[in-house]
Amino acid sequence: MLITSKQNSSFKLWVKLKQKKYRDQNGMFLVYGKHLIEQAKKHHAIIDILTSDPNQEGIQLTIDLMNELQQAETYFDQIGVCKKTNPMIISNKILVLDDVQDPDNVGALIRSASAFGFLHIIVSLKTADLYNEKVIRASKGALFDVYVERRPLIGALTELKESGYQLIYADAHDIGKPKKQEKTVLVMGNEGHGISDDVKHLCDHAISIPTQNVESLNVSVAGGILMYEWRNL
Repeated sequence: MLITSKQNSSFKLWVKLKQKKYRDQNGMFLVYGKHLIEQAKKHHAIIDILTSDPNQEGIQLTIDLMNELQQAETYFDQIGVCKKTNPMIISNKILVLDDVQDPDNVGALIRSASAFGFLHIIVSLKTADLYNEKVIRASKGALFDVYVERRPLIGALTELKESGYQLIYADAHDIGKPKKQEKTVLVMGNEGHGISDDVKHLCDHAISIPTQNVESLNVSVAGGILMYEWRNL
């Protein structure tokens, strides 16, 4: 099968999936390159594979049509059309993102969360879209390995606290040494203003990372370090 026309109904849908509105409406998203396609296959999320290379697996598109589907500087000759899958995972270690808005940071945090056992992630309503191409690329496919909820944080954190979770938040200035507990929630804040006051007041402790020569670390770097520290609980 070779698709050559921009008026093809399937192609029109695939182009729309570059926008959050249509990803949400259709419960679908795009992934780019063999590695992410293989990850999507493992989790039974692949609907179609698109390619301009007749020697590759997938529905054939002309190079012009493939160009219209690209979202990064690097050209990918295989694109996966995926359905959103998000199986529930119960984890004693939970990562919470309080309005983290840079897609690269969100993706990197998801990757670290998967690596260090924070398999349940809760993101605020203003955190970057999880199915943004940059988030998926920065996660290196780890998005498929975790359970992510998008919901108002105060209600979510209140429920977790009542369930026996210790709530800690990262702060560049507030020196704290919370004791390691098996059931722990780590909250990482916005790149500019950090953790919101309402979330701070709800948390049990703050934690910081001592640094030299720099005032603070990038949120994804700090999150990776802190999750590593809690990985063995």
